[in-house]
This record gives sequence, C-alpha cells and structure tokens, in this order.
Amino acid sequence: MALDIQTIEHDVLVIGAGGAGLRGAIEASNAGISVGLVCKSLLGKAHTVMAEGGVAAALANVDDRDSWKVHFADTMRGGQYVNNWRMAEHHAKEAPDRVRELEKWGAVFDRTKEGKILQRNFGGHRYPRLAHVGDRTGLEIIRTLQDKSVHEREIKVYMECTIVRLFKDGERVTGALGYFRERGRFVLFKAKSIVMATGGLGKAYAITSNSWEYTGDGYSLAYHAGADLIDMEFVQFHPTGMVWPPSVRGILVTEGVRGEGGVLRNKDGKRFMFDDIPENYRNQTAKNEEEGWRYTQGDKNAMRPPELLTRDHVARCINREVKAGRGSPHGGVFLDIAWIKERIPNAEKYIQKKLPSMYHQFKELGGIDITKERMEVGPTTHYTMGGIKVDGDSQMTTVPGLFAAGEAAGGLHGANRLGGNSLSDLLVFGKRAGENAAKFAQENKAGAVAEADIESAAQWSLSFMDSPKGDENPYKVQQDLQVMMQDLVGIVRREDEMVKALAGLKTLWERAKKVQSQGNREYNPGWHTCMDLTNLLTVSEAVTMSGIRRKESRGAQFRDDFPEKSDTYAKMNMVIRKAKDGSMELIEQPTKELPPELKQVIEEMAK
Repeated sequence: MALDIQTIEHDVLVIGAGGAGLRGAIEASNAGISVGLVCKSLLGKAHTVMAEGGVAAALANVDDRDSWKVHFADTMRGGQYVNNWRMAEHHAKEAPDRVRELEKWGAVFDRTKEGKILQRNFGGHRYPRLAHVGDRTGLEIIRTLQDKSVHEREIKVYMECTIVRLFKDGERVTGALGYFRERGRFVLFKAKSIVMATGGLGKAYAITSNSWEYTGDGYSLAYHAGADLIDMEFVQFHPTGMVWPPSVRGILVTEGVRGEGGVLRNKDGKRFMFDDIPENYRNQTAKNEEEGWRYTQGDKNAMRPPELLTRDHVARCINREVKAGRGSPHGGVFLDIAWIKERIPNAEKYIQKKLPSMYHQFKELGGIDITKERMEVGPTTHYTMGGIKVDGDSQMTTVPGLFAAGEAAGGLHGANRLGGNSLSDLLVFGKRAGENAAKFAQENKAGAVAEADIESAAQWSLSFMDSPKGDENPYKVQQDLQVMMQDLVGIVRREDEMVKALAGLKTLWERAKKVQSQGNREYNPGWHTCMDLTNLLTVSEAVTMSGIRRKESRGAQFRDDFPEKSDTYAKMNMVIRKAKDGSMELIEQPTKELPPELKQVIEEMAK
C-alpha cells in the first residue's frame, strides 16, 4: 500500500520545544548546521511555562555564602546520592552562566535593591538560590528562548506534530516518523542526530500538574529504539496542587508560595510540619514559627521553615495528615499565605506582587482570594527524576546519535529533585545536548531509513481506524490506567499493590490492542489517544517494575513495606531496557563512585 509521506531532512532533529528543546536547538544551530524543532503543541505552549517559582543557580546575589559547591552538595543530598554525580557537578558549575546568558538574551528577572538578579528561598536549598520573575519564571524563560530561536535562521519549527517511531541504521538513530495533528498527514524526518526533549509522564496518573502532552513519549520512543532508561521508580509528587474545585484538581501551586512565607496547616489550624523533621535536616530547620518567618525574610542567621524541606518529605507529611483525618474538607490541607498580614503592612499588595499568577489562578479557578483566605492543596504527580540514561558529559544515550535533555533525561536529580533545579537542568543540559548532537552530525554522514520500517510504523498508526479490532474506547483505557497507577503505584507503595498493578498492566495492554477511533485523521484526538496508549503503558510498566525491585524508601519512592533506606540499594541504579524477545527487563547497576575531590566537597558542606 503506497502512503503519502512527506520527507524532510535536517542535520539535527530536536523533538520537544520546551526549555531543553529550545536551548538545544539554539546551541545546535550555532554550529551553522540545519536544525529541525518538533512541537507536540504550539511553539511557546510547552510545559516549561508551568515552572513558576524560579531557576536554581548559585549566583550568591542574596547570600554570599552560596557557591557551586553548596549547590552540588544540596543536589546530591536531595537526590539521596544515587544521582549521576558528573551531571550534578556540571549543573552546579554551569547554571550561573546559563542564567546570565538568559539575561543577556532579554530575560527580565526580579531585582535586588542593588540591581542584581533577586533570588528566593526554595525547598532543599540551603541559601536563597532561585532567580525568578514573580511566579512566572518558566514563562519568561520560554519567551526569551523562543525570541532567541526565531532569530536563528537554521532552525525550522514544525508545530502540532507528534513523533510515533524512531528509526535506526544498524545501531545508530537516523530518523523519525511523525504526523501533523491538524490533518493527520505523516512526515518522515531524516537526521544525522536526534535530541529527545519531550518532558515527563504525568498523564499516566489521575492527579497531575502536567499538561496533556505529558504521555511519556520520549521515554517510550527511546526505549523501543533500544535506549536504556534509568531510575524510573522515582516519580515526584509535588506537595501542593490545587484540590478544589474538582475541575482543577492537581494544577500546580508553586513552591514560591512557601518561599515567600506561606505555611501548611491541618483542619485544626496546626502547622504540622514541625512534627516530623528528618535527622539529616535538624540542624538546618527552624524550631519555631518566628525563626522560620525570619528565614523567608532574608535573615542569614535564621534556619529554614519545615515547609521548605524537600518535596518528597512534605508530600508524605501532607498525605499523613489527610489519612489521619486531619485534612481539609476536600481531601487536602491548607496552605496559608494570608497570615503574613500579621507581620507586614500592605500584605495584600505584597502577595499580589510576589505571586501574581497564584493570585489570579485561585481567584479565577477557585473563587478564592489568597490574600485573605487559605488555599486547599494536596500532592500531585509532578516530575520524573528517572528517564533516558545519558552520558554525564555529552548527553548521548546508549543509542549512538540519540541525545536527551531536560525531564526526558535521567540521572541529575537522583531519587528526588530540588525545586528550581528543573529549569537550570534544561538550560545546562539543553545546551550540552545541542552542542554534542551538532558535533555528532558534523562527524557522521546521513544514515539510511528502511522503507519497510517506515511502512510498518505508518500502518501501525492507521490500524486504529482502518481495521476493526474491537470496541475498546481509548479514553476509557487511559482513565483506567490513570486510576490504577494513582491507587497502586502512587505516593505510598507496597509490593502486593505494585504486583497487582503489573497484572493490571497486562490486561490494559490487551485492551489497548482493541482500541478503535471513529472518523478520519483530521482533528481526531481519539486517534491520537490510541497511539499515546503505547507510550503510557510502556512507561507505567517501567515505573512499576523499578518500584518493585527497589525494596527500600528513598527520596520520592516511599515503600510502606520497606520504610527505611537500604545499604544494598544506596549505591544502585535501576536500569530498564528492551530484551531481545521484546519484553522489558530490569538490571541493577551500581552507581559510579564519587571522585575524592567531590567527596571532599560534600563532607565540607555537611559541616
């Protein structure tokens, strides 16, 4: 059967146009080569805009005690030391330059009285480290990178285009098949190298801060092309998503609210976070409300409030209050920023200035004035610390010519990501991925893409509407998957429940083979969902298998049946790969030993 497939060739193809993809495309184009940039939605609508609180970089503008060494140590401690230390080192050292670069390109950050970039407190960071633009930092980064990219003549943008398959010539990646969502027309991209910058997998869960694009595409595409995935069990549940009304459940409430003095209370009005401070944070955490308040106001001698502990810990504390019957009326807890009117004059204007998006979000979506009322919040699926396994220097995956950056890549954050590290991550490693993908393209000739592979991928896509296979509804299959993952592989996990989820996934895989879409290929979200299911089921299986194998609680993974950390898994990464028979296999891989000089940094910072 002859198919009408458009063919487009580039030296480098970047899949995903969020912060990592844009930064990668800009860097690749600086080499003077042809760059294609694929967006699943419209340019400028990427999920990066939802990262509101700030970008973490040790600029030391607010507290001169900060440095790359402190940032490195904070990132490693937050990740429970299963991080890729080489990535953590690059990240801490290079983040300040990437932020200054953004400023040079036109980003307008909030300022100190001296005119320097202002930085705020955030969970897990020892000092005020997050450069920000109110609570719209991600939007400013996307705006700046988008403006920069449109002036790079070698970047060609393909909007509302989804990739369904990667192609290889031998072991090396050489192309990708996609379709334009508007008309359903297929397009073959041929490239010498590919950068995967597709974000996360939040839509595998029922309650998520992630947008509709986050169906695990990059992980699944890379996995099925032969790339390794790493530490997929570490799925971060952000402590504060909107709880009410139901139509907005899960939408992110930035950590910046707590960074500006917001506190968490249960239904009795008690600040419950004081009840459970981990041993390794006791000497850095405020013992009372007064000291915590002084910290958020920039007192260098005060210690951080417990609301600014790492996200995994805060999320579990909220979950504990709700399960104990001390939650808010709609199944969360209260986040209170209005209380600061007791401390400062003109608090309403202060809140509106510092948190304009949050003020508007709750006013418009929930009918709540956060300058006067408490917000109802609860944990929401937010971020994937795991991802495609990459080299810590080049960002190349285990498949030659295939690179990954941003949330699509695993390793930097270990078991738990610190707030704000995601934005510096995508800047630092977006640049590195783009630079090395361009170098690979310059050093290698274009590879071949087999016609049979193209035909197979296209026929698979069309099979959901061209040949009757069953009467399963793709939306219902996705919904059942989301509910199952939320209930059985969520914030608190048990082996019996995750084993039950694995069995459930087998059933869902069979149902997914029978999904059918009505109508034609134009403007057909049902058809799109049929194809998304493969990605969602693939990543859900990887998360569940890895969660079962890691028999301990570490970072974002909390096992009710193994509540303590294990020495066995303290230096172990979980690697997922596709076996020769097509099944998913898991390999326990020891972490690389820290070099002496970085061990010394961590020991010095611990003191």
